[in-house]
This record gives sequence, C-alpha cells and structure tokens, in this order.
Amino acid sequence: MRGPSRSCDGGKKYGPPIVRPGPPPRPSYRQLFRQPGYRRLWTARTVSQWGDVFNFVALALLVFKLTGTGLGVSGVVVAEIAPVLLLAPVAGAVADRFRRVDVMVGADIVRVALALLLIPGQSNAAAVYALAFAMSAAAAFFNPAASSTLPALVGDDELVTANGGIWTAAVVSQIALAPVAAAVAATLGFGVAFGVNAASFAVSALVLRGLRGEQPPDRTATTRWRWRTAVRDGARHLARDRLLRALAGAQLLAALSAGATSALLVVFAKEGLHVSTGQYGLLVGGIGIGAATGPLLLRRFVHQPRRPAVVFGAFAVRGGVDLALAPARSLAPAVTVLVAYGIGTSTGSVTFNSLVQAAVPAELRGRVFAAFDLLWQLGRLLSVAAGGLVADALGVRAVYYLGGLLLLAAALLGLGQVRAGDLGTARGGPARRDEVDDDGPGLGSGDPLR
Repeated sequence: MRGPSRSCDGGKKYGPPIVRPGPPPRPSYRQLFRQPGYRRLWTARTVSQWGDVFNFVALALLVFKLTGTGLGVSGVVVAEIAPVLLLAPVAGAVADRFRRVDVMVGADIVRVALALLLIPGQSNAAAVYALAFAMSAAAAFFNPAASSTLPALVGDDELVTANGGIWTAAVVSQIALAPVAAAVAATLGFGVAFGVNAASFAVSALVLRGLRGEQPPDRTATTRWRWRTAVRDGARHLARDRLLRALAGAQLLAALSAGATSALLVVFAKEGLHVSTGQYGLLVGGIGIGAATGPLLLRRFVHQPRRPAVVFGAFAVRGGVDLALAPARSLAPAVTVLVAYGIGTSTGSVTFNSLVQAAVPAELRGRVFAAFDLLWQLGRLLSVAAGGLVADALGVRAVYYLGGLLLLAAALLGLGQVRAGDLGTARGGPARRDEVDDDGPGLGSGDPLR
C-alpha cells in the first residue's frame, strides 16, 4: 500500500477541507406573498375565516336564546359535524374529479345563499339547525379542495411556511374578532352578523375566481369515472400506506382527546379552578396566543419540520400539557400550560397538513384529506359524548388525565409505525408552475399584513 503523499516540508498532504452545507434557507412570508396564487388562496381563506367567527358566535348566542338550554347549543355542534360524516367520502372524490378552484367557488356561492337565508329564518330554531347543517355540508366540499390546492401554488419546501401563514391568520382572526362578533350580535342584531358571514363568502368566491389550480389527472376523455370506485381507491390508498395509516390513527386518537377537553374547558375553569367568566377568557386567550406563536417558532427553530419527531412529537406536547393541567388549582399555571398546548396544536396541525400534502399524489389528495376530516369529526363527536359521562362519573379532571394519555398514545403510535425512510418517499419537488397561473382582477393582489 502506498502511504500518504508528502509535501516538500515533510508534512502530510491532505485535500481541501470538507465544508458541510448548512440547512437550506427557509422561505419567508414575503416570498410567499409575492406569488399571486398563494396570495389569492390566503386572502380568500382569511376573509372567509372572518365570516366564520361571526357565524359561530352568532349561532351559539341565537340558539341559546331560542332554546334556553346548553343541549340546544350542543345541537348546533352536531348539525355541523353530521354533514362531514355523511358527505366526506363523496366530497373528497369531487375534489379529485373536478377543478378544485371550481369546487371552492361553488361551495362559497352556496354558503352566501345559506348565510343570507339565516337572516329571515333566525326566529325558527328548526330552520337555524337546518341551515347550519347545509352550511357545514358546503364546507365539507370546500375544505379538502382548498387543502389539496395549496401544493400546486407553492414549492414543496414552502409548504410548512405556507400552511403556517394560513393557520396564523385564522387564529388571529378568532382572537381579535370573537368579541367584536358578540358585540355586533348583541347591539346590531343577529342578522347583521349573518350578513357579514355572507359577505365574506362572496369576497372569497371573487378572489378565488381568478385562481387556476392543477387539473386532476382523471379529467381525461378516455377515463370513465366511477364514484364508488373512486371512493374505494382513496380508502385503499390510505389503508395501505404505512405513513398515512399512522397519521390517521394519531388523528383519531387526538380527536378522541380534544373533543372533550375543548368542550369541557369551561367546566374545568368553573369547577377545577373556580374562576370567573372573564378569567375563563384568559384560558382561551392562552391557547390562542400559543397557537398564533407556534408557526413562527416552527419556522425559526425547526429545520426539518416534517420529521416524525416533530409531527408526532406535537401530540406528545399536547398530551403532557393535559396531564399537567389536570391537577392545576390556580389560574396562572393553567394559563401557562395552555399556551404550550396552543403551540403544540398549531405546530402539529401545520406539519401534519404539510406532510400529507407532500406525501399523497395529487389525484388522490382530496379523498385523503376528506378521510382525515371524517376521522377528526367522528372522534370529536364520540369524545364530546363520552367526556360528559366521564366528567359526571369521575369529575372533570379525569377527562384531562384521559385526554393526555390518548394524546401520548397518538405520539407513540406514530413514532412506532413510521420510519424516517417513509418520509423520504413523500412526493417531493416543487409543483409545476405551469399548472397554476393567475388571471382576472386583483382582489387578492394587495399585500396582506403578515
């Protein structure tokens, strides 16, 4: 064997030092908002969220006024969950069969009409429940189409930041507008609040009208579309893919936890912490602050946000928070841990959605997202029902202990089933920009605040 070559001074001669590349630069929000497609989608979803806040607050107050019972208000929740359970498989197939922008615009137009019908129908409880059901049915078509469209508007490396921008805007809207919506409903009437909601859907439809999303591969003259087969293919893909199977299991366990712990937070505040109504608002505000901050922390400190440790670790954070919250006896520590819960919720949702968007082929994405919506709402409904029984039998603290254990189980399920190589098989690479362009008047062309 030849030894190492030597330089003239007798020292060993080595090649140039190896410079290991650092992590790639993270895309900024400024860069994303320079892209007209993302700007339009962000604007449409944010304005629509403003209307959702007015609608949610006004509906809860109106139904309580009409029925005078908490059970009546719970009926609105059931009316909003039931359409997702009934229609999610078909809605996902529709999102994969037709232009997703057309599906979103159509759902918005339907919701404009339904929101306006709430104005004359607000004195009839049965009409309010029926319209709430119908509006949720339209949303069941809008949501998987919107989530499936985003990967065609931004590159694969921009998905986490793009989802974070949409999530942060939604959370800030909820925090800022919920008190305004309550004040409007109380002073100007429920009809004004429902009118604001209708206007938000109209603006969303106008903004989205100039957006051209990807054409689903199944829209060819030679392809005969069979709806039952399409639904079955989506379910089969989710069941056979180890990554998606783990995400689905974690999603269901998280929903079984979050449905009850969210619904019973007001009971925990009253019976466990003995706080006033105003102080209960601090608990909700703590979650909101954490949820708004989470995407910013994710972008600042996490270089590979779609790793299993990040995606499923967020479930563990939320589980630990529930276990820490359960024995709390005073307001300050409860607010502190709920800030952490909000961070875990937002970072988990952003990385979860980004991973699904990257991992699922475009032609199946609507069906997969609709399946996740179905699992979430099913788990949430079962959780609310079981949580009330557990709280009555064992006390409200038991709900949070059980909720924390379910979230820890979700984290362990995901980390135990998914290997790092599974994430490497995700459909990476930036979307083809020739699949998406922007035309029409620039309702969404102004720079958003964020």
